[in-house]
Amino acid sequence: MSYSVSNYAAMIDDQIRVEAYLEAMSRTIKTGDVVVELGTGIGFFAVMACRMGARRVYAIEPNDAIQVACELAAANGCADRIEFIQDLSTNITLPEPADVMISDLRGVLPLFGQHIPSIVDARQRLLKPEGALIPRRDVLCAAVVESPDLYRHQLAMPDSDKHDFDWQPVRRIIVNNWGKGRITAEQILLPAQPITSLDYVSVQSADLSGETSWVADRAGTAHGVSVWFDATLAEGVAFSNSPVEPELVYGSAFFPFFEPVAIAAGDAIRFSLQADLVSDDYVWRWNTTVKQGEKVKAAFQQSTFFGAPLSPTQLRRGSSEFQPTLSEDGQIAQFIIERMNGRLSVGEIADQVLAQFPSRFANRQQALTKVGALAQQYSL
Repeated sequence: MSYSVSNYAAMIDDQIRVEAYLEAMSRTIKTGDVVVELGTGIGFFAVMACRMGARRVYAIEPNDAIQVACELAAANGCADRIEFIQDLSTNITLPEPADVMISDLRGVLPLFGQHIPSIVDARQRLLKPEGALIPRRDVLCAAVVESPDLYRHQLAMPDSDKHDFDWQPVRRIIVNNWGKGRITAEQILLPAQPITSLDYVSVQSADLSGETSWVADRAGTAHGVSVWFDATLAEGVAFSNSPVEPELVYGSAFFPFFEPVAIAAGDAIRFSLQADLVSDDYVWRWNTTVKQGEKVKAAFQQSTFFGAPLSPTQLRRGSSEFQPTLSEDGQIAQFIIERMNGRLSVGEIADQVLAQFPSRFANRQQALTKVGALAQQYSL
């Protein structure tokens, strides 16, 4: 996901989040410390680290918003102590190890893109062995939800009765996706339980799994499970995105059941959650079993793997036995990248592309646009 400057400003506008981070930083950063921040955005925490006594701050951000961060650092008198680095943290080395590492690379949940691999890599390469991490730990919590409106909103299914139409093939895909959905305390049917945790001091794997269970003490209709995280930033400094706490910028996740389940007092509900990082995104799986004594009332196995239509062509291309050949688009990209050798300008490469693939480009400007896009992505 690419954030805008407005997105970064909104995160800083979340006072609960920001004040907790600043308190953790003030308790952790000592005068003369070296600080590294992963995902500095527009540089607010980097500037605040300088005000707290940091000798040097290495502020890392691949987004172009880092240009605004440079201006903010200059405007706030800290430009001489902050080195802004526009790149992924996994691509860089620092001239000195850091005493403190600050990050907030979460999405709705902490398992988001390359968040965990980036933390593991930076902890091992950029931080002193005895260095401090902010945050220290996130605990994922889950509660069974009774919310027909949220369920209906997330599934967003057409009215089957209106046209006498069977929408089940569509529903089967939609119900295998989770989404952002805030609930209220009144919508909690079965109370919050910890499901798993991420200890950033020791985590090694980007994948995560956990499970929890409840015994219902009242009747109701279960529509799914709300999942959020409780964060510990430093000793004695924490915040929670629980439905009983003020809402934070992250939101919370809603994992729908395949269908609503009528719950009676005494029913046993077991819920497991698994996330496996594949490329730059997670495949999520959530399994739910509801029992009344020994009788199974409901058993759902859901996964985002089934949450998108997969054609036979896509499946064939994903096979380890598939022998790929370049399409014409691939040939064009290869042609351009091979000429990014430090000796040709973008314009010169565009002229060669236009000559080599005249049927694909109506004019030189189209060729320039293609070359420029690949140069932005792959050039130094």
